[in-house]
Amino acid sequence: MSDLDEIQALKQAPTPPVWRRLAAFLYEGVLLFGVLMIAGLLYSVLTRMDHALHGKLGLQVFLFVVLGVYFAGFWVRGGQTVAMKAWHVRVVNASGRALSWPQAVARYLLAWLWFLPALVALWAAGLKDSAAFAAALSVGVVTYAGLARLRPDRQFFHDVLCGTRLVTWRPAPRPKKGRAGA
Repeated sequence: MSDLDEIQALKQAPTPPVWRRLAAFLYEGVLLFGVLMIAGLLYSVLTRMDHALHGKLGLQVFLFVVLGVYFAGFWVRGGQTVAMKAWHVRVVNASGRALSWPQAVARYLLAWLWFLPALVALWAAGLKDSAAFAAALSVGVVTYAGLARLRPDRQFFHDVLCGTRLVTWRPAPRPKKGRAGA
């Protein structure tokens, strides 16, 4: 398949169902646990962070940047993170191509809309326990995902704002290699 054929196919590719996008979302969380653990260790060693509360803001900013580089980097280089590949989900721009760096960064920042309402509600209510945190984030994520069902194209709000879209994408099968002498 040529690049032009692939771009044309991506422009016409269907939107993946919300359940598949949420499955990729959960799988991404599992993968990011390791990425953030290594990044946090690296930060704490390089800054000689000897107590969890000293330099907490710096660590949070560093991890926010690490996540941004992770997502934007994958989206620019092919439109799929590891979890998106596993669930056959790809992000493309309006012309069916991989995102540009500014578009990928904008998508990353606006994707925090998944979490922002729940975090603001927790802060406003003064709740800090883990059960309230988990419940608020769960309700927020399910609500945000459900809002995609109100749109005819079933795209998430941050994708609409960025001019991107999620599509179902399975790569073309590789040709099988024949055995020599067979």
